[in-house]
Amino acid sequence: MNERRKRNIIPRIRRRVNLPLERVRRKISIVIPSYNEEDSLKPLAVELRKVFNEMKDYDFEVIIVDDGSTDNSLKILNEIRREDERFKFISFQKNYGKSAALSVGFKYATGDLIVTMDADLQDDPHEIPNLVKKIDEGYDLVSGWKKIRFDPFIKKYSSRIFNFVTSLMTGIKIHDFNCGLKIYRKEVAQSIKVYGEMHRYLPVLAHWNGFKVGEIVVKHHPRRYGKTKFGASRFLKGFLDLITILFTTRYLRRPLHFFGTLGFFLFLIGFGIDLYLAYEWAFHGKYLTNRPMLWLGILLILLGMQTIAIGLIGEMIAHHAQRVEDYHIKVFKL
Repeated sequence: MNERRKRNIIPRIRRRVNLPLERVRRKISIVIPSYNEEDSLKPLAVELRKVFNEMKDYDFEVIIVDDGSTDNSLKILNEIRREDERFKFISFQKNYGKSAALSVGFKYATGDLIVTMDADLQDDPHEIPNLVKKIDEGYDLVSGWKKIRFDPFIKKYSSRIFNFVTSLMTGIKIHDFNCGLKIYRKEVAQSIKVYGEMHRYLPVLAHWNGFKVGEIVVKHHPRRYGKTKFGASRFLKGFLDLITILFTTRYLRRPLHFFGTLGFFLFLIGFGIDLYLAYEWAFHGKYLTNRPMLWLGILLILLGMQTIAIGLIGEMIAHHAQRVEDYHIKVFKL
């Protein structure tokens, strides 16, 4: 190779080597369950487009899951889709509930990050950049906290009780488990099975699967259109689902830990009552025939022993029905 040609090739090679790599654009999927929110859908789409224009470094898709609406939601969703192909929708034949809508939305979301929010305009789309910023601090799931709420009195204070009890029973220090505005890494959303009313406990399920859960304060707006879907029955179902989660996650393969602890506690109380009565009879001559506490102590001892026995039977069933554990692997290198 002659010197002249070599001098021309070397600078070109250097330019190729030093060429900066193009930044990989992340994609955000926004999953929105919707039920009879025809008046809110178009204003929501307008606000989301404003957010898209602010966050130019990201690609977006919106998946609106119409949960069997009986109003004109489907017609409006078709119009939004024709105007902007980033908006997609799935329509259920009937109303299955918010958990089902989120589950299907998670299944079809293609983004690296998945944001969930309600369709009633009470969740503020302009909080999405703050959620992204927070999750980039190293969290896997970030939940919104509606610190200042614009909800009816009963819903507001029943939610406070619900959040306090849930935090106490699960050990997760979050103020607002049921806030619809959340952001997930894709692997978190794919690892969670959502059914029943389990959408309330997604941070709990993520935490127990080993993911890092955080929280930020978000804006909450008064409802503009329609009426709330909250009812007393949903409040009761929420607590029943909390018990379901506790059993199917923490105690499914170790039932004796739950029943044994409860049974031992009952046995100890009953034994303590009868021991005290026996002491009074032996040293103070008090008769036991007219002492109802004696029968309460015996009852608690029997209940405690039966509860422990139930735990042992559960352990035998769990051992007999052993299956391969579903382990959530973070890094896989062989």
